[in-house]
Amino acid sequence: MSGPQCCSNPPIMNTSCGSNCAEKYGGLNVYVTGSPDSKIAILLISDVFGYGAPNLRKLAGKVAASGFCVVVPDFFYGDPFMYDNNRPLAVWLEDHGTDKGFEDAKSVIDSLKGKGFSAIGAAGFCWGAKVVTELAKSDFIQAAVLLHPSFIALDDIEGIKTPIAVLGAEIDNYSPPELLKQFEEILNAKPEVDSYVKIFPKVAHGWSVRYNVDDEAAVKSAEEAHNDMLEWFAKHVK
Repeated sequence: MSGPQCCSNPPIMNTSCGSNCAEKYGGLNVYVTGSPDSKIAILLISDVFGYGAPNLRKLAGKVAASGFCVVVPDFFYGDPFMYDNNRPLAVWLEDHGTDKGFEDAKSVIDSLKGKGFSAIGAAGFCWGAKVVTELAKSDFIQAAVLLHPSFIALDDIEGIKTPIAVLGAEIDNYSPPELLKQFEEILNAKPEVDSYVKIFPKVAHGWSVRYNVDDEAAVKSAEEAHNDMLEWFAKHVK
């Protein structure tokens, strides 16, 4: 996962969150928002830019407003990918593999269950989509949403057991429409798993969380993806 498309339009990080980061889940720092009385949780797993991205925090608030407790963990332990740290993305990925992310995600989910949450959904963006895919191969979560996924092979989709929505971009070298259509064929052959695949026209990889807030068309496309995600969770996480 290298090149300009994956990492274009990097966000300005927001590492402050006050009382929203007052505790750890599964040993990870987390940004938490939503009703403390909710027993249904949504796990948002970021792209390589990490849990401090402002648009991701904004999305967490939108999901929380729908009645979920939202948890956004720092899977990179304070070391999100940045252009100015003199470390190529390929090198950074050696230190932050999705396999480690999967193990950490399971720990966060165990922590959520220990706090009494009865149903959990997970959405992953780019890097995070691979982690969510691994979770969706078992019964760790009740629903999964992948947004502009990376690293996902056809074999991964074959193993899906959890209701899953795949939201992809028309312009994407990492999960191009041709690959997403193969995902759709595999999922359609699994009637026991509720699923759908949607390709958003005229948008590029990362459009759902790395959009320009002053670009009306970009905001509209991102919000459409957000609403699709919320509808999926409302259907399956309850």
